[in-house]
Amino acid sequence: MSAPGDSGRTLNFNVGVLGHVDSGKTSLARALSSTASTAAFDKNPQSRERGITLDLGFSSFSVPLPEHLRGPCQDRGFDSLQVTLVDCPGHASLIRTIIGGAQIIDLMLLVVDVTRGVQTQTAECLVIGELTCPRLLVVLNKIDMLPPAKRQAAIDKMSKRMHKTLENTRFQGCPVIAVAARPGGPEAPDSEQPQGVPELIELLKAHTYLPHRDASGPFLMAVDHCFSIRGQGTVMTGTVLQGAVSLNDTIEIPALKVTRKVKSMQMFRRAVTRVTQGDRVGVCVTQFDPRQLERGVVCAPSSLPTLHAAVVSVAKISYYRGTLATKSKFHITVGHETVMARVTFFGLPPSDSAPPANDASTPAPNPAQPAPDPTFTESSHSGPAQMPGSSPSPDDSHTSFSFQREYLYQEEYVIGRPAQGAESGSGRDPEQWALLEFEKPVTCPRRCLVIGSKLDTDIHANTCRLAFQGRVLSGFEGRGYAETDLPSLCIFKSKQREGQVERVTDDYTVIGRNLFKKETNLQLFVGLKVTLSTGEKGVIEGGFGQSGKFKIRVPEGLSAETKQLLSTSSKKKSKGGAKGEAAREGEAKTDSQPITIRLSFKRYIFDPHKKMVQS
Repeated sequence: MSAPGDSGRTLNFNVGVLGHVDSGKTSLARALSSTASTAAFDKNPQSRERGITLDLGFSSFSVPLPEHLRGPCQDRGFDSLQVTLVDCPGHASLIRTIIGGAQIIDLMLLVVDVTRGVQTQTAECLVIGELTCPRLLVVLNKIDMLPPAKRQAAIDKMSKRMHKTLENTRFQGCPVIAVAARPGGPEAPDSEQPQGVPELIELLKAHTYLPHRDASGPFLMAVDHCFSIRGQGTVMTGTVLQGAVSLNDTIEIPALKVTRKVKSMQMFRRAVTRVTQGDRVGVCVTQFDPRQLERGVVCAPSSLPTLHAAVVSVAKISYYRGTLATKSKFHITVGHETVMARVTFFGLPPSDSAPPANDASTPAPNPAQPAPDPTFTESSHSGPAQMPGSSPSPDDSHTSFSFQREYLYQEEYVIGRPAQGAESGSGRDPEQWALLEFEKPVTCPRRCLVIGSKLDTDIHANTCRLAFQGRVLSGFEGRGYAETDLPSLCIFKSKQREGQVERVTDDYTVIGRNLFKKETNLQLFVGLKVTLSTGEKGVIEGGFGQSGKFKIRVPEGLSAETKQLLSTSSKKKSKGGAKGEAAREGEAKTDSQPITIRLSFKRYIFDPHKKMVQS
C-alpha cells in the first residue's frame, strides 16, 4: 500500500446490489463502476467457473456532489461523492453472505430480471432490505431480451407489478427503472454499450442522502476479505460500522484474541490517514496470517463481547410458513456471523401484557413490514406483521426487557389475534422475546440485528427461509452461563393440578385424592395452598396413608353447605349392594357432584432447585 496521505474528504455512500441469482447484478455493478476493488466482479476462481457471484464484491464510482447535498456536505467538509457498490450473491445457498452484505448499505438496488419478475430470492432480498435499509430503487434488468415491438408495454406491466408488490412496505412508491446492463448476455462482445445506465446513475444521485456518520464510540469494522501483499503486510478490507480509526491505532481481531497496529490504510487505492463510520477501507497490519480471518470483525481493543447465549427481542417474519417452536434450532445471523442456536421463546404473563392493539397508549406499528407477494404465500394467521427492531436504529428494538421482571414460558412464538371489530389476521403480535443458546460463541456488537432462518430448507422450494428478526438485548459471555447467569432469568411455567375431596374428618380438615401419584414425594408440596371448588382456601399438611392421598387444613373452616355436600356424598357411598343402584344413578349425578381441589403453582425453568412457587 502506498504512503498515507489525504486528498480531500469524500462522502462514501454504500449501495447494495441484491436480487435473484442470474438477474444480472454483477453486470450492472460492472457497468456502473469506474474503480474496482480487490474483491469486485467475480474475481473468485469458483465464481468465474460457475458463472455466479459466490461472495461480496465491491466497486465504486465517483460523481460531483448532487445539488441537494452540496450545502449539508460542504458544511461537514465533503467535496465529492463516492458510491460504493456492494454486489451480493443471489444464489439461495449464500443467504448468509447476503444478510452480511445488507447490513452495511445505505440504499438498496433490487435487481429484477424483467423477463421473469419477482422470484424466490428476490422476495427474500426484499425482506432483508426491509430489516436493514431505509431506501430502495428497483432495477428491471435485461430489457434487451424483450421483443422491441413489445418492450415498452412489458416494462410498463412489470413496473406496475413491482409497485403493487411494494405498496404495503416501507418502500411504497419507490422508483422503478429499466436497463440492459449487458446487452446480448455474458458472451456478447464488450463493444455492446449498456442501456439505461446513465439514467440510473442520475437516479442514484437524486436519491442519495447524507447518512448519519458518527465517529464517536469504539471502532468497529466488518471485514469481508483478507489477503497479503509481499513486503507490506496483511490487508483487511471492509466497511467501518462504528467509530473511527487512524494510522498507528491498535485494533483487535476478537475472534482470535490478538491485537495489531494499523500500518497504513487505503480507500480504493487512495491513501488515507483516518476513516470513520460508513467508509469502505483496506487496513494494513503486519505479522498476521490472512488465512486466519476470511470474514469477521475487527474493533477497538476489548470493546466487543463474545457471547455463548443472548436474550433478543423477536418478531416473526410474516412470509415464513412454519411455526417458531421452543427448543428448535435455527440458523442465527448475528453481527456478521451465522451460527446454529437453540431457541426458547417467552413473553409477558397475562396480567402484565401490553394493552390491546386499538388502545391509544399502544405505540403505532412500524411501517417496515413485508407486503403480500405472489412469490410467498403467507400463513393464514399472519397479516402484515409488526416488525419491531426492523429499522437500522437500535432504538427501535424492544426496550422493556428486564431481569427484574417475570416472564411466561412459551411452547412457541405467539401470533397476535385481531382486535375486536378488526379484520381477521390484522392483530399485532404480543411483545415477546427469545433466549438464543449458540452452538459456538459469536462476537457481535451490543443491540445488533438478529435474523433467524431455516437455511437447511430445500433451496428449490418456493418458500421464505427467513423466520424471525430482532435485536440483541443482553448477552452471556461466560462458558458456564447456564449455571451462573440463567437462574437470574425469571421464566416460569404455570402448573395446574386437580383432585377431589374424598371425605371430611372435622370442620377444618378434609382428605383429598387423585392430585398426586402414589410414588410422589408429598413433602415437596407441604405448605402449598389449594382451592376447593366450593370456594374454601386450604393448605396441604402432608400425606395420608400410602396411596397418594393427602390431608388439607382449611384455616377458616368448611362452610355448612360444603359439609352438607360431603356428608351426602359419604352416606350415598356407604349404601352397599347393587340393588336399586341403577335407580339412584341419576340422582347421584345431580345431587353429589364431587368437590374438586385445585393446586396452582409455577416453576422457574432455570431454577436449579426446581422449587414450586405460588403468588
